Amino acid sequence: MNYADIRPIDVANGPGIRVSLFVSGCTHACPECFNPEAWDFQYGAPFGPEQVDQILTALGKSYVRGLSLLGGEPFHPNNQKTVLELVKQVRQQYPQKDIWCYTGYLFEDLAAGKVGDYGRALLEQLDVLVDGPFVIAQKNLSLRFRGSSNQRILEVQPSLERGEPVLWDEASVE
Repeated sequence: MNYADIRPIDVANGPGIRVSLFVSGCTHACPECFNPEAWDFQYGAPFGPEQVDQILTALGKSYVRGLSLLGGEPFHPNNQKTVLELVKQVRQQYPQKDIWCYTGYLFEDLAAGKVGDYGRALLEQLDVLVDGPFVIAQKNLSLRFRGSSNQRILEVQPSLERGEPVLWDEASVE
């Protein structure tokens, strides 16, 4: 897997101060995507142990709330295994940190195991999922943590337990 960027401090892609990983590769090709250069699976640089260490070190700061995964497409089958390995390491080292993921796929398809060999396993490791493709006709700049009104911010664990999407409650955030 290649990656487009690692931001050790990000305040735009989830609550609080976060570390964000932008993976390379996406086949959704949403019109007016904010990151179209990351559609190319060869864009950026190879993701390896040095980048894992960089992310884990950045997450070690007490003021960092968690990790955000963006793209490209973290849930693309070509990216799933590497992203899952990273997330498992984050969970092991920093169980108190939350993990957000942005995807153009829908929760229902991920939960049903319809997206790649590791899609369901990756989903099970997340706290919050922002799902659905960016739709320019539904673009809304007043929305927090998403670009279009069709996208949902979901609490993953309650959604998996109930078997249906459970919306994230922004009011519960400190």
